[in-house]
Amino acid sequence: MHPHVRLRLLPALILAPLLTVTGCFASGGDQSSGEDAGGDGSRLRVALAFPPAENLSPYGADATLLSRLGVTEGLTTLDANGSAAPALARSWRRENDRTWEFTLREAAFQDGTDVTPAAVAASLTRATRAKPAPAALSGVTLTARADGDHAVRVTTTEPDPVLPLRLSSPSLAVLSPKAYGKDGKADPVGTATGPFELTEVNGSSSATLARFDAYWGGRAQASGIDARFIADGTARANALRTGEVDIAEAVPVSQAATLDKATRRDTATTRTTSLLLNASSGPFEDPKLRAAARAAVDTSALAKDVYEGYADPGAGIYGPAVTWAEGKRKQPVGRAGAGRPDGRTITLATYDNRPELPEVAQVVEQQLEKAGFEVKLEVREYSRLESDALAGRFDAFVLARNSLLDTGDPVAVLAGDYTCDGGYNIAQLCDPDVDRAVARAEGIADPAGRQDAAMAAEAEILGTDAVVPLVHQRIITGVGTSVKGVLLDPYERTLVGVGTRR
Repeated sequence: MHPHVRLRLLPALILAPLLTVTGCFASGGDQSSGEDAGGDGSRLRVALAFPPAENLSPYGADATLLSRLGVTEGLTTLDANGSAAPALARSWRRENDRTWEFTLREAAFQDGTDVTPAAVAASLTRATRAKPAPAALSGVTLTARADGDHAVRVTTTEPDPVLPLRLSSPSLAVLSPKAYGKDGKADPVGTATGPFELTEVNGSSSATLARFDAYWGGRAQASGIDARFIADGTARANALRTGEVDIAEAVPVSQAATLDKATRRDTATTRTTSLLLNASSGPFEDPKLRAAARAAVDTSALAKDVYEGYADPGAGIYGPAVTWAEGKRKQPVGRAGAGRPDGRTITLATYDNRPELPEVAQVVEQQLEKAGFEVKLEVREYSRLESDALAGRFDAFVLARNSLLDTGDPVAVLAGDYTCDGGYNIAQLCDPDVDRAVARAEGIADPAGRQDAAMAAEAEILGTDAVVPLVHQRIITGVGTSVKGVLLDPYERTLVGVGTRR
């Protein structure tokens, strides 16, 4: 792996009041609780865009897949306003600047054992030892221990005034002791606490889930879930249109018009599609060539033509769904003048799990070639591309990234994606001015001040031209007309829950 792509622990505070999203967790209809309904509904058939990439490890990319299917949950969750809300912990209090006490509700694991303070503490401890570390723990070293019969005490080495929000991350889901093997890996099959239990996983093709009748939040209204992993977006849309599935996530823009209007739901999200340029090796090590690439890209054409109005032209790392960002946005700092490409050959890569990305990449390819670059385009399924991208083997990469998925903190994505030791630094950026600006933002606890510092850091990052924001996306979800209670989440953490049914 490239030396600039190392996991580090950065002091990242997570402040719930920082984020206001346009829209909220909208449901596809009535969402009464499982206790109010009989819980004897039909099985849900769901088409997901991304197959398991890490054997369903809760610590990486698969964590969100598990939370979207209602399998896993943590001590807390995110509410519609971006604040921490009760989940396995029914309440919490801060004992001092480094210690919090979380009082647990009565709950059971899907293997029949009780959710105890000792089990929760052990699960959190396992997460701190995971390699690589969960993104939500970037900047924090914590210890957890049981405190009596009903509570867990969590202590951090540095003050973390919003630890409850951090613990809402899907990567910090609580699993039973049976989930953990000697190899340090975690198996969520039958060991989680959510309303649906994984019973069978068929590699990268499908998974079967049963309703977990002992769920603390009441019996789910659907009797189970049959999940299919369908990377091809057209195939997902066809499956919904022909009635093979009830819910299809990430419907391609090109397929939206083929669906009946009553089955289309579009949701503003905090996801931005960007062009990442390798700042540490190859042609784009030269900031003038990065500037030439940035100048060549017409983002308005991408939003209008490729996304057919289901996106806004790229304005920055944070898009319109982060409503406070636009009023605080600053001009990029220290941009170099554009150089002459003179036929320099570059490799541009992207993945096809998100169906618009190959078309975006093709348009960007044409725009770069018009500017004088020679472009080789490479498209693969994401799981077959990630390791090469993180190792810096491409000159340019088109990536769709939810900037607030991992933690809800706008500064966390800057630290992880654009600092020297960032764990997801596909741009291979290592700039001392950027690192200083991000570090300043990480150290500010006041919400308004932290927002200002985040935008100052964004200006430093954009000034390097290592990232060129292309569009800010709206996600289209296909929902059958008989389906109620789908969770349309701007953070993309949830999809089905207790009240989802048909």
